[in-house]
Amino acid sequence: MNMTTEVQPLGVPRSDLAAATIGIERVPDRFRVLGFLDYFVLWADLGVGLLVLLAGTALVPGLGFVEAILAILLGTLIGNLMLGLAGVIGSDLAVPSMVSLRPSFGQRGSYLPSLINVVQLVGWGAFELIIMAQASATITKSVLGVSSYAVWAVVWGVVITVFALGGPLVVVRQWLEKAGIWIVLATAAWMTIYVVTHASFATLVNRPGNGTLNFAQGIDLVVAMPISWLPLVADFNRFAKSSRTSFWGTVSGFAVSNVLFFSLGVLLILVLPSADLIGSIMTVAFGAAGLALLLGDETDNAFADVYSGAISIKNVVPALSTRALVTTIGGLCLVIALTANLTSFQGFLYLVGSLFTPLFGVVFADYFLLRRRRYETADLYPSDGRGRFRGGINPVALIAWGCGIAAYLAETTYVGWLGGTLPSLAVSLVVYLALSATMGRLRARLGGWWPAVRGVGVSVLRRIGV
Repeated sequence: MNMTTEVQPLGVPRSDLAAATIGIERVPDRFRVLGFLDYFVLWADLGVGLLVLLAGTALVPGLGFVEAILAILLGTLIGNLMLGLAGVIGSDLAVPSMVSLRPSFGQRGSYLPSLINVVQLVGWGAFELIIMAQASATITKSVLGVSSYAVWAVVWGVVITVFALGGPLVVVRQWLEKAGIWIVLATAAWMTIYVVTHASFATLVNRPGNGTLNFAQGIDLVVAMPISWLPLVADFNRFAKSSRTSFWGTVSGFAVSNVLFFSLGVLLILVLPSADLIGSIMTVAFGAAGLALLLGDETDNAFADVYSGAISIKNVVPALSTRALVTTIGGLCLVIALTANLTSFQGFLYLVGSLFTPLFGVVFADYFLLRRRRYETADLYPSDGRGRFRGGINPVALIAWGCGIAAYLAETTYVGWLGGTLPSLAVSLVVYLALSATMGRLRARLGGWWPAVRGVGVSVLRRIGV
């Protein structure tokens, strides 16, 4: 009797389901099956949703209409390039995002960003559940006269957890390509046509901002959306047939949806003003139906948060069950959704940008510039848990990351006109390259004395609590 036989949904390949159990190990070749169209669909779908519309509404009235559209275009260009490059690392190496940090930060050095990533993914998952439950409750109240936020939060919490248990291949090939992306396109097209036909573009173009948000802050807000996906893009792009097709699929798909939905959010709040985004959507003809269709597709964003949260934890504790972690994180998102609100949404986006933009400045410097896209297995999976860094931590990477975070906060607090994204990326990248070169020259000059000098330095750092 074959004890490995398991029940599977009708029409779902066994290999797609099996891919859901892959942890942080390299993806075997037989699971590397996704091409350009798969990634275009995946990232076009992940780039849309109610939270993207909500972020679009945050651009106005601080910015004028023209300024807001320019911020959307520039922010999408900057953020998408970073997203595509982070995805290339995953598709080159067939490893998840947090494992790709190990060669630059050290295996143990990657634990801190992994845990921070778990926190932000749980936050994003909870945000998704909150807005999905709020929107669903609005629909049922308008139709049935009954408010049911808690019930909908539980329903959507169960749905996204089941999706995450199915894994990336099932969600992309069995849900998004067969139904999800078409739901999004049809709904977005109808809402766009309705808003455009009810807009006075002469009035919109001449509408100034009130100055509560400057242009650089607007760009940072737009960039924060693709940047929020940096710590998990490789979790999905590791299933790619090739890096070239996954890069272009990711960049083109996310760009289309990010521009469309940010712009639609701006138009909804300006053309159909209401107390909130949901109210604006409901004023569209058949708005309740359109909102319901958007909710059906919104599940993919929350699924990605839950799935990648589990993979990030496995980078720290590989022995834990992927399915148990998925279930736990889905439950945690639900608990938060039942007890929290969206009042700090914009601040949360800026916080994500301040942490993960400089983090990937370090990773890009190491992988693309220093290592020329070549990592050895020992760098990714050191047998002793430490690899080539003493204690498994590269202090140079941590220092460069810290400098980048400081640059982001200093620019946005004291300067403001340039925005925090590009300065923090540049600072972390340059500091990492400079310190790595300096340490390399010291190592060459000291020769056999280097281990002793390094040991003294580590002892000093431990004494002062670093």
